[in-house]
Amino acid sequence: MSEITANTVDALSADPSSRFHVEEHHPQNGTLLGFWIYLMSDCLIFACLFAAYAVLGRNYAGGPSGAELFDLPLVAMNTALLLLSSITYGFAMLASQRKHLRSTLVWLGITGLLGLGFLSLELYEFNHLLHQGAGPQRSGFLTAFFALVGTHGLHVAFGTIWLVTLMFQLKRHGLIPENNRRLMCLSMFWHFLDVIWIGVFTFVYLMGVLP
Repeated sequence: MSEITANTVDALSADPSSRFHVEEHHPQNGTLLGFWIYLMSDCLIFACLFAAYAVLGRNYAGGPSGAELFDLPLVAMNTALLLLSSITYGFAMLASQRKHLRSTLVWLGITGLLGLGFLSLELYEFNHLLHQGAGPQRSGFLTAFFALVGTHGLHVAFGTIWLVTLMFQLKRHGLIPENNRRLMCLSMFWHFLDVIWIGVFTFVYLMGVLP
């Protein structure tokens, strides 16, 4: 026994790097799990904004109501752009799974353009409301409206910046595992924004034009 111990000590002395071995432990799909947790926290933010709108949505303070302000054809077009961008992002994911870098970049570019189109129409709507004197300070209804819709728009803007950054990373490094993981995270984020917008379109715009 003492001979075995002595041999072990000699081996450790000969190779100091073998004295301590720290095994890296990174859970598989840990990034995706962390991103799911982030999305759940974002759900809480939007839940609070929806709740605030539910309370203040009829507080017009003698000002205009949703039925007087909302342009449903414009909002429907905006909704179509965002939903279509979700489909094109799905095509980008399919192309990435087939290892077709060029097709992935093309579909991501189309998705980004649709996202920019959505933001442009939303900014046009906000500008039109402000010129009508229907700013967020006009009533509780408009405060809740701008807070909810504006927060969603900021998320879309952030997602578009993220998408452009990811396109540069893909062009430079290709479809490496790290970029595939980033594509998946952005996919979750983008589809999450679509789901939130469906709630906004239904709860804010469609119900807002009811008497």
